[in-house]
Formats: sequence, structure tokens, C-alpha cells
Amino acid sequence: MFPFQRKIVLPGVAGVKAGDIIGFSGRSWLSAGINVATYGIPLWGISHVGIMASALDGRLLVFESTSLDGDIPCEITGKPICGTQAHVLDFILGHYHGKAWHYPLYRPLYPNEDERLTEFLIDTIGVPYDAMGAFRSAGIGLSWIESLFREQSLTSIFCSEWVAAAYAVTGLHPTDNVSRWNPNRLCRHLRGHNILCKPRRLK
Repeated sequence: MFPFQRKIVLPGVAGVKAGDIIGFSGRSWLSAGINVATYGIPLWGISHVGIMASALDGRLLVFESTSLDGDIPCEITGKPICGTQAHVLDFILGHYHGKAWHYPLYRPLYPNEDERLTEFLIDTIGVPYDAMGAFRSAGIGLSWIESLFREQSLTSIFCSEWVAAAYAVTGLHPTDNVSRWNPNRLCRHLRGHNILCKPRRLK
């Protein structure tokens, strides 16, 4: 818990607000494999997601859980992290090799939702990346069946699991198990329920 401060969102990518989702589609074989496993289109579908939220100093950052940004210091801790971290979106877009999409939330967050979102994400910064959980969520082989009998756990976190948990905490999308959502499935589901608007290409 922390004393919540008045937030002033600083300039960044136009039209992006707290609660929006940023989807990434990498050029690597790993990204292509994630798309195949999650019924997406390789080099086009979503292989990674982050969520926009305000830091305590008022900056709007992208919060993501990844093992790929280990050399980029987290904006919250000041240290490189393999797991949950936050970055300036402009910087990430400038260094990302692949496509990026902006999925706007259908409405701005209410102040209490905004506070819960920031509090949850700040409290879970620095949690290790969950590679096995990401594999299970993809539905490869028997992993999806196995996931049906596993309770959610945030002792380690993969990207869409963190976003799903953040949406659940804010009340935007309650779910019985945040650990079952992979990037493609989560974005398709939220689009289908009109929680997210049509995405726009960022790069």
C-alpha cells in the first residue's frame, strides 16, 4: 500500500491512456511459435502484451512482464529485471524489432479504478517471469488441459497473466483464473466483449 498522489500524465504516444493494452508481434521464431500455439498469425498476431498505467510521479508507462528486456532498467526500480517491469513506451517502441499495436480501453478509467490499477502494478513490480506458465497458457499439447487443474499463482508472472490480473483487480474483466490467458486469446476476448476498441498500428 502507498499514499496515492495526484497524477499528471506527461506527454507520450498520442491517444494512449491508462488501462490501454499494447500488443507486440515480434520477428523472431519464438514470437512466431507463440502465435502458432495461440491461433494467431505469425509475424502479425500478438505474441506479447503490456498495459499502460501511471507511475506515482505521474508518468504514463507500459507495464510488462518479459524475459527479453533484461538490459533495460525498469523505470520503477531503476534496475534491469527479468519479469514484471515498467518502461517509457516511446523508448520500448524505438527499440522493439517487430510490430506494435495500441488497443484502447473503451472508456477512460474512473479515479478509483486508476488508483487500484497503479497500486496493483507497483506492488507486483519485480516478480520473476513465468516461462512455464506462458507455455501452459498457450495450449500446446496437454498444457491447456493441465492448466484447467492448476490454480492461478502470481509468485511468477508472464505477460498476459499480469494484464489479466490488472483488469481483474480494477473490475474491468473479472476472471476465475488469470493464469489461463495468453496474449492472443486475451485480446480477442476483450475485443469480442467490447472492452477494447479496434487496435491501431504504432509501428
